[in-house]
Amino acid sequence: MVAFFSKWLTANHLTTLRVALVPFIYAGIVIGKDEHWILFSTWLVFFFACLTDYWDGVLARHQGKTTKLGKLLDPVADKLLLTGTIFILWVSNYIPLYIFIIFFSRDVAILVGAAIQMTLIESNAPLPNILGKLTTTLQVAYIFIIILFELLGISISLVVLDVSIVAVTLMSLIVYAYDWYFDIKAYHNE
Repeated sequence: MVAFFSKWLTANHLTTLRVALVPFIYAGIVIGKDEHWILFSTWLVFFFACLTDYWDGVLARHQGKTTKLGKLLDPVADKLLLTGTIFILWVSNYIPLYIFIIFFSRDVAILVGAAIQMTLIESNAPLPNILGKLTTTLQVAYIFIIILFELLGISISLVVLDVSIVAVTLMSLIVYAYDWYFDIKAYHNE
């Protein structure tokens, strides 16, 4: 399957497609509050956009073609997809404000921390850690669940889910901060 896709697509094609899908996801969430078929379509588009995130990494590794554009565009596409969708879900009253603030604050802190690390150490962008990948996966699942519950008219309290996602998100940020601190400390001790 990878060989089939790699014949026609590059990782950058899929990343660009993900960025192009983002405005449709945002609009679909806002409009879908009154039109469930639009919200269902948005749920499917979000799912497809998440698949492009997975497949662009697979293709880049399979083709052995990681590009400077891809290294810059992929994290931007991820932030637009996840953080932007969380923002729109909050604006549309699907999720509480504190969830948006924690998700957004983590992303800003990671961007600032990576920029500081790259500036001080003059290194490449830090690699994501396993907890960061888990956080991203849980954020995607959280968005799926929120939209699915709205589609199905399920109105149960999601406090346990909210607290779980917040805990993992904060742990991820702590691990990133820990790594940055020791990388910078090791660099200055050389």
